[in-house]
Amino acid sequence: MLRLALLTLRARAGGFVGTFVALLLGSVVVTACGILMESGLRSTVHPERYAAADVVVAGRQQVATVDRDEGQDREKRGAPVDQTLVERVPVRSGLAERIASIDGVARVTADIGVPAQVIGRDGHPLPGANGAPVTGHNWSATQLGSYRLTAGRAPRGDRQVVLDAGLAERAGLAVGDTVELMTASAPQTFRVSGVVALEGVPSPRRSTLFFSDDLAERLTPRSGFADALGVRAEPGTGTGELARAIGDALGEPGLVVVSGEDRGQAEFPDVPATGSRLVLLSSALAGNAVLVTVFVSASTLSLAMAHRRRESALVRAVGATPRQVRRMVVAEALATALPAGVLGWPLGVAVVHWMRDRMAAHGFVPVDFQPVIGPLPALAAVMIVALTAYTAALVAARRGTRIRPTEALGEATVEPAGLGRGRAITGAVLVIGAAAVFLTGLSQGGDFATLAGLANSLVLLVVIAGAVLGPLLSRVSMRVLGPLLRMSRVTGYLAAANGTTRPRRLADAVVPLILAVSFACTVVFAETTAQRTAQDQLREGLVADHVLTSAAGVAPEVVEKVRRLDQVEAATGVVRSTVVVAVGGDRLVSLSAQGVDPASLRATIDLGTRAGSTERLGRNGVALSTVAASWLGLGVGDTARLRLGDGTPFTPRVVAVYERGSGFADLTFEHDLLLAHTTARLDQSVLVRAAPGARDLAPALAEAARRYPGTVVQDQLADDARPGQQKANAWVNYLGVGLVVAYTGVTVVNAQAMNTAARRREFALLRLGGTTPAQIMRMVRWESLAVVLSGVGIGTLASVPALVLVALALTGSPWPTVPPTAYLGIAGGTAALTGVAALVPARLLLRTRPVDAIGSGE
Repeated sequence: MLRLALLTLRARAGGFVGTFVALLLGSVVVTACGILMESGLRSTVHPERYAAADVVVAGRQQVATVDRDEGQDREKRGAPVDQTLVERVPVRSGLAERIASIDGVARVTADIGVPAQVIGRDGHPLPGANGAPVTGHNWSATQLGSYRLTAGRAPRGDRQVVLDAGLAERAGLAVGDTVELMTASAPQTFRVSGVVALEGVPSPRRSTLFFSDDLAERLTPRSGFADALGVRAEPGTGTGELARAIGDALGEPGLVVVSGEDRGQAEFPDVPATGSRLVLLSSALAGNAVLVTVFVSASTLSLAMAHRRRESALVRAVGATPRQVRRMVVAEALATALPAGVLGWPLGVAVVHWMRDRMAAHGFVPVDFQPVIGPLPALAAVMIVALTAYTAALVAARRGTRIRPTEALGEATVEPAGLGRGRAITGAVLVIGAAAVFLTGLSQGGDFATLAGLANSLVLLVVIAGAVLGPLLSRVSMRVLGPLLRMSRVTGYLAAANGTTRPRRLADAVVPLILAVSFACTVVFAETTAQRTAQDQLREGLVADHVLTSAAGVAPEVVEKVRRLDQVEAATGVVRSTVVVAVGGDRLVSLSAQGVDPASLRATIDLGTRAGSTERLGRNGVALSTVAASWLGLGVGDTARLRLGDGTPFTPRVVAVYERGSGFADLTFEHDLLLAHTTARLDQSVLVRAAPGARDLAPALAEAARRYPGTVVQDQLADDARPGQQKANAWVNYLGVGLVVAYTGVTVVNAQAMNTAARRREFALLRLGGTTPAQIMRMVRWESLAVVLSGVGIGTLASVPALVLVALALTGSPWPTVPPTAYLGIAGGTAALTGVAALVPARLLLRTRPVDAIGSGE
């Protein structure tokens, strides 16, 4: 049977092209998801500034619990899923003395970080390498890396600075030149005393400048803390043993003691943060990708086998046993799937590199991010594709091998009516389950956490139910569309008859369309609903008259200067960060946070308070959005357990619950409290409310902002004021789902082309009976219209339940935001694909003379 299968593939290679394409694209999608996940799990970077340190002690950038005793929590839970912190976790400088007393330690050097912006010749802040901010450090920290002075000398006093070679080149500076630097205050003038370069690192990941040690300690916003402590070992001491000894001596779960390549992650916290984001993205994307791959590949393979029912029946009739037929079908499927799975790997690598460039452009990954290319994603893709083909082949061959050969020949001519018992039962269970989930969601009111979880489950249930009940849905759609098609008495009548008598063929074309439309509508319109909600809440909640913003951040002293203006009634700085909270017991999630001045809050922002009072915000208080309150199950007076952006455990009391969290932030803290736990110690913006009857406030604000390069005055915040990372996440969601939808769209073309190509003898018979080629083309157009209306209509309806739950969770209303142009784009794109995929093969088939086509094989 294996030899027969190979001969069949050779003789009818064209008939297997559609199956090969579907499996190939499935392998590409699975490979891409696997590479992203592996890159997230194995992401690493070589140390640069810490390359000369044998051991590095740094703050742990991942937390496994919101409680203080993280060490005990890790022991109890085993291997918890960590949450990455967005701010750099500092290390107490006083630990240097304890570390220095450990055997094998030669020297301990503190790396003190200082936020610093270099003002370019154009008067604007100069971006650093790879678009990242420039960072300042103490001169002693050069001992941790292989730095050498290429010109000048070390900085001395309070007005000298040393630049790295790349930064000096971009700024056009040399030793002896003056440069304006802005830390947490107005720019100050420094003289360049030297230029340094890293040995063996021609292009460092980050731009760096160095102050004298005394000045760095005064400028750092974290007095008594350092970014990290670098340890040099005595000769003959192993770095691994020394790292373990230091870790045991310190015994603090909030610290990490690393050596070797792990020093790079301590130096660059953005690398583990990127890895966490990639793991979350690939996990969410892989589930949908594998689901779609399995259903689409199985559907395409079943379609290919259905076109060969006559041939399979003849093989049975000449004496082949059911087992032999199954073996032949499985061998054919695997012979097609294995090459498709293998060839999908290089294409998947190319797709990942294409995605990498787009993700870097939107800030989701660093611009120098390189994906990890290993063998595991390729193996997983081949296994998934092969297993899908094997299962689909067994299912497709089962019907023809369970009945007598004469009955199989009969079924090769006429499609069996109705669904199989197993398929009907499975579909009914899925429909009942989806209905139960939807009704449960409707009964939850505004419980965001429950509604969000139910919406995710509902999408999968509805899509799987649509795939299982495809023939039944096709039959129902033809009952609705039949009268429309029969308006054309000849060609439309033939199209309606074909759809009614062959519902399985129609279902094979409609099901991929349902998958594409339902996934696209659910993801796109869930995001548009979230964006519209955020924009509406921002517009309704912002009562300030003017806003001061800067791409690099606004110095906190700006708000103090603004408050002194006679035309100002109230002003507050707005600092943003992210906090980690526990949801449903042990699961950790990150939520957006903002810090504001409680005394000026009501005059600048109307958060839509529903309970409590935001005026009671203080050093031990927090206000929650309704979404956050739902996630955490907390109300006014309860105590929240969370970790601030730098990992500090915090247990504030809930003083208010407000409804405009989508437009502003999930949690609101007192300004100085949150600012003290950020890395840069800068505000995102300053909101200003004009005094009654005030004049010329805008020019006065512009004059105040002029001393702070990059700070501009606006009349309002941008329409989308969400943090950059949230917007990047939204865009990447579009990209990932677009990949799945594109795959499904190509499969729509594939299925339509296979269906049309299999009708060579049918078209020939119609032409011999007197039907003209023009009439056949009109019939195909009517059939394509039926496929489009069925697929788009059912796919749209399939997305409605989940979108209703999403809208209820975000807005309290069951009406999602559906931009007409976006919906028309989805519907129009699928219609164009379907039409082209059916009409082009039909036109090619009609070029063959009917007397030649009628004698051809299947």
